[in-house]
Amino acid sequence: MTTNTSPDSTQVAANRLDFGRSAPKAFRALIAFDAAAREGLDPALVELIQIRSSHLNHCAYCLHMHTGDARKAGESEDRLHMVAVWREARHFFTEREQAALALTDAMTLAADAGVSDDVYAWAAAQFDERELAQVIALICTINTWNRVALSTGKVAGTDER
Repeated sequence: MTTNTSPDSTQVAANRLDFGRSAPKAFRALIAFDAAAREGLDPALVELIQIRSSHLNHCAYCLHMHTGDARKAGESEDRLHMVAVWREARHFFTEREQAALALTDAMTLAADAGVSDDVYAWAAAQFDERELAQVIALICTINTWNRVALSTGKVAGTDER
């Protein structure tokens, strides 16, 4: 019989710092950046981007938070389930959403291949310059939030906003 000797996630979280309390200026700056990035974007698109990045970064805390937010905003369960496999389920998403998800993939996994000209051109064809800049900023913020949550041991289901 094998026992799992690794600490449970609540024990790990208890041993990690509280980012907001330990770096309040950085935390407030990130909140402001996040709010500025969302400005003028469709809330459904915002959640799809945040969900996709959280999938790719394996951030259960943010994934739980943003799928819950999306449900509260009226997002369908079908679409939420398909975000992880959006390329194989394109008919669930608009062309604009697909372009944003492709850009999210490329930016989140930038170390793999960067953002190709094709992905950038697809996104640029779907969004005006201001919107595209907002989408890029949003992808940056969710990737940062994912990394903060992962490094500080945030536990899925314990939305601490």
